[in-house]
Amino acid sequence: MTPVLRIARASDDFEGVLRFYERGLGFDVLARFADHDGFDGLILGHPNGPWHLEFTRHPDHVAPPPPGPESLLVLYLPDPSAWRAAVARMTGAGFDPVPALNPYWNMRGHTFADPEGWRVVLQNAGWSV
Repeated sequence: MTPVLRIARASDDFEGVLRFYERGLGFDVLARFADHDGFDGLILGHPNGPWHLEFTRHPDHVAPPPPGPESLLVLYLPDPSAWRAAVARMTGAGFDPVPALNPYWNMRGHTFADPEGWRVVLQNAGWSV
């Protein structure tokens, strides 16, 4: 069985997160929870995918700021037409690319900042070990 990777972080802007990751990146809402030991949450990703993102909030805690412009979530999209469609979906949802700090990501990709400043790269390349 393939392990599932969950990347979890706090968020104070669930509406912005949904606009960015669901409308912009095309992720599905896999689950939601409310008042789980005081936390609300959203889990986003692709059904049957080996990874997903979890966003949590708590009324007594403020989400920390993003760590910096080199802390990236990179999505490799090797098919040029799929990559162009993903970039068009992001810009259509109101998100424009931002310059990457590392120029490598600008050569074959576009970097986008979510409403809280966390960065995602749509990279027009494949990746293998």
